[in-house]
Amino acid sequence: MTDVFATRAWIDGQIATASDLAPLAFAGFAHFTAMQVRDRRVRGLDLHLERLRDGSGALFGSVIPEERIREALRIAIADAPGDLSLTATVFSRSGEFRVGDAPDECSILVRTFPPSDGPAGPLKLALTPHERWRPELKHVGESAKTYFLREAARQGFDDAAFVDHQGRIGEATIWNLAFWDGATVTWPQADILAGVTMGILRRRLTALGVPQRDAVIPADGLSEFAGAVAMNSWTPGIAVASIATSTLPRSGELIALLHRAYRTEPALVV
Repeated sequence: MTDVFATRAWIDGQIATASDLAPLAFAGFAHFTAMQVRDRRVRGLDLHLERLRDGSGALFGSVIPEERIREALRIAIADAPGDLSLTATVFSRSGEFRVGDAPDECSILVRTFPPSDGPAGPLKLALTPHERWRPELKHVGESAKTYFLREAARQGFDDAAFVDHQGRIGEATIWNLAFWDGATVTWPQADILAGVTMGILRRRLTALGVPQRDAVIPADGLSEFAGAVAMNSWTPGIAVASIATSTLPRSGELIALLHRAYRTEPALVV
């Protein structure tokens, strides 16, 4: 891959210029979705589109028509290698720190990067008290996540998981978490961003007849599990070796199950 490919960007289907991007350099009021494209196809496309629709409605009071979003994605994918990473960010050209009488008029920024499958793992996660603003939205400007990642690395961990004021483990910096007792996949019950990969796995595990449950996972309740994984757009599951001082077994069964379930999700042309 070339550096040119790694930094390609489009706004509303047009190649973005430096002057187009300059107002976004310090902008913090927008939302996005991140995906991996393989052979010009995307898994969970409906979930990505739903995320963008819901985020726009919540933040801006208006929604970009789905076909306009898909066209912006198609333009970016057509002009790049078949395998790539992609982010689609919705923002308002009206800028921030303003109150209008009408819903914002939104634009979409699409960026392409070389493809990624994420780290090999297993991950050692620090456990950090933190609760995100509007966690159900994948919004930008979350400097806390990078801060806690770096703090965790300084302490000898690979990344950080978050625990809320009720003592519930919910998610990690850029990861959803899932736990395994040998038979059932457990999803943390907390205020989290439910990722697209998580959504794909939930519906595919249901189709495969794999038991699932949502449950509160207290910081001191990890000993009951036979394994845990982290997942995001890079991967449907890499092993979590520990959270804070709690060691978790590496479950090859869980990892294989999640990867198999993910592969049953059709990869669709945008």
